[in-house]
Amino acid sequence: MDTCPEEEMMAHVRPDDRSTIHPAERPGARHPVPRAHPVARWATIILGVVFLLVGAVLVAGGVWLMTLGGSWYYLIAGLGLVVVGVLLMTQRMAALWLYLLIYLGTWIWAVWEVGWEGWPLVPRVVAPTVLLVLVLFTIPVLRRTGRHRGSAVTLGASGAAVAGLALAAVGAQQLLQPDRAIAQEEVSPIVQAPAGESGVGPAGQPAAPAAQAPAAGQAAAPAAASGTAGAMPMLETGADWPAYGGTIHGTRYSPLDQISRDNVASLERAWEYRTGDMPDADSEGEYAAETTPLKIGDDLLLCSAMGDIIAVDAATGLQEWRFEAGVSEDAIPYSATCRGVAYYADPAADRLDLCAERVLVGTLDARLIAVDARTGQACTGFGRNGQVDLERGLGDTVPGWVAVTSPSTIVRGVAVMGHQVSDGQARNAPSGVIRGYDAVTGELLWAWDLGNPGLTGLPPEGETYTRGTPNMWTIAAGDEDLGLVYLPMGNSAVDYWGGDRSAAENEYATALVAIDVTTGRPAWHFQTVHYDVWDYDLGSQPALVDFPAEGGTVPAVILSSKQGDIFVLDRRTGEPLHEVEEVPVPQGGVEPERLSPTQPVSRWHSLLMPDLTERQMWGMSPLDQMWCRIQFRRAYYEGPYTPPTADRPYIQFPGYNGGQDWGSLGFDPVRGVLIANYNNTANYNRLVPREVVEAEGVTAVNEPQVGDRQPRDDIDPQVGTPYGIQLNAGWRAPLTGILCTQPPYGGIRAIDLATGETLWDRPLGSARRNGPFGIPSMLPFTIGTPNNGGPVVTAGGLIFIAATTDNLIRAIDIETGETLWEDVLPAGGQSTPMVYEQGGRQYLVMMAGGHHFMETPIGDHVIAWTLPQRE
Repeated sequence: MDTCPEEEMMAHVRPDDRSTIHPAERPGARHPVPRAHPVARWATIILGVVFLLVGAVLVAGGVWLMTLGGSWYYLIAGLGLVVVGVLLMTQRMAALWLYLLIYLGTWIWAVWEVGWEGWPLVPRVVAPTVLLVLVLFTIPVLRRTGRHRGSAVTLGASGAAVAGLALAAVGAQQLLQPDRAIAQEEVSPIVQAPAGESGVGPAGQPAAPAAQAPAAGQAAAPAAASGTAGAMPMLETGADWPAYGGTIHGTRYSPLDQISRDNVASLERAWEYRTGDMPDADSEGEYAAETTPLKIGDDLLLCSAMGDIIAVDAATGLQEWRFEAGVSEDAIPYSATCRGVAYYADPAADRLDLCAERVLVGTLDARLIAVDARTGQACTGFGRNGQVDLERGLGDTVPGWVAVTSPSTIVRGVAVMGHQVSDGQARNAPSGVIRGYDAVTGELLWAWDLGNPGLTGLPPEGETYTRGTPNMWTIAAGDEDLGLVYLPMGNSAVDYWGGDRSAAENEYATALVAIDVTTGRPAWHFQTVHYDVWDYDLGSQPALVDFPAEGGTVPAVILSSKQGDIFVLDRRTGEPLHEVEEVPVPQGGVEPERLSPTQPVSRWHSLLMPDLTERQMWGMSPLDQMWCRIQFRRAYYEGPYTPPTADRPYIQFPGYNGGQDWGSLGFDPVRGVLIANYNNTANYNRLVPREVVEAEGVTAVNEPQVGDRQPRDDIDPQVGTPYGIQLNAGWRAPLTGILCTQPPYGGIRAIDLATGETLWDRPLGSARRNGPFGIPSMLPFTIGTPNNGGPVVTAGGLIFIAATTDNLIRAIDIETGETLWEDVLPAGGQSTPMVYEQGGRQYLVMMAGGHHFMETPIGDHVIAWTLPQRE
């Protein structure tokens, strides 16, 4: 019988050798591969199901996005993941090769869209990289069920995976870069005006003058107000910090230089004081202290979140006295906030007299309180037993509708008072009237009711100040020499619809108004937004500076806005010292016939970012990024001042917390440098028809709740108008809570005062306390977080600022933008620091009080830092 080749070969093998040769070693024999462990096989099948589900979501969302005119990537990648899922479930090696192809394509697409920028790459490649790692773990299972030799498969897959992970490492390197400032030449150009549109006003007419000069014959520097205690020389910063912004000029500058760039790294905590003012466990009120103390003599003077007035020793932090304001929690408006107190020394009083030096504070329940700065006792000669009722003349109100959250500004003995009126409630809200009170007696000296300019005092019996008018909730600045107070005005009582606003409201809303403290009459005003339906009220305290000009300097006021513009005005007349151009803006929405066709834009400097595009949508994974892209494509958006719409959502960028808010500017007069921290976030809004608002059970603060149904908290009622407003502040993805626009969300910038040029610009804030689902990532990478609070600048070449959501306070080099020192705060740093000298030592102090809107921990900590004591 013929033998087969195998038998012939075996015939030449010695009998004693045959038993040592495994059949699989015969020529042409295949290696039998043992089956994978059942757990590994099931894990691979489960991973396949995950791929299948993720792919299905991407396919569905990708089709939706594609029909809206968006990116095709998600549909293509989703189809690929569905196939990969099936191959994994059937344990085919092709799953690995196909996913490697998808992964490489993802990187090519990602780099094509956003380049090698670290944070924009995160939602595009981090989750796919995690999936790659998981697929690599399935190689032993796929190899045992495949037809390829293990060594070749492992080598090929590993090589492809290493190439992909190397790309991931390049992207990750961008996140690991240390804090750095961007030099002026690296900064993207600011918005350019369309050619030929300069100076165009409504209906093609020449633009009206941006400001009104005082009337003919009006004194440039009015005399001291009659009936007041007389002028008090303006206290300067140095050893003391006598006003909220350092001085009433609001520059937040200290000439102290003991703490410098060379030694700031040695700062250590000197003391910590707890106000004890925290919400109870069952409290429904939100707390956000935002307090900046004053320093007068040996004392720090401050207020707690609920308005208690406190004095502590400036060297030790030990409490010296406390005045209980007795504010009830039902008076809390948006939050329990007291940004600071005001100080006044009566020049006509003997220094030993009671209340020769006094502290004034406005409360959440609308009272103005005066106490002795040395003892904390009520100034009984002020108002009625030391208090003035600020609700007089306002008409019907309820707790939480009217509140005072900011300190008064005192010029020539007149305490100029604004107040907060809760946003979005009702058109018939209490008036935003501005009033001037004698700082010694509490007597009402004048009232400015823009809806009734003939009324200069209290309204007649049975009447009220004009309801629904713009208010001033933030901090004014003052000029003793000119006798003017500069009021950053808010909007009318309803922010997002203006169909029944009066001509006076349209003239003074969202404007800087210079008030003559002698008469309470406007000397001039400058409007930053025409017909404001975006809640772009002026939140920043203006800064009064000497502005460089030919032959010397000009007394100027620097005004920053939420929409990102920084205006430079002559503070005597309100005339712009640099070009302010009226540029065309989008039209449409629900009231196109009333919108202004143009808006003023500063050509001196703007913090405004480039317009949003689909590529700037963000998230923590391709899924939420895809959802944000879909939202972007569904919404109405045509750039800045996109008008509100009801038929679909609209994007407001920057949002109402964008640009600069109450934190305000800092200014170094020696170096001639402005410091501005800013936000770069968007709102995703929609006007809600009145019948829907009512069906949802949404009522105003002064209306009873209907039934037991819990009304939606994302809708403000705007009673008395055709629409409520649905707000997605910060524009977040619904599942993870991550912002839909890509980082940075906040930054800090140094600006040359003489030229308006950016000296450096950098993101402000790390990702350590931010993450999806509200879980802190603890990653130390600089991301640029939203921020609330402002900077203080010192002669030592330093900027001290907290403000961010990472609970850090920083010292930044004013020349380079580099972080030189930081410390972790026990709560959110949503306040502005202050600097003073005591006992030959320079101190830095700030309140760590947190903020519910910023989602930082609430606290009551007043903390002081100083250099180590020399032996």
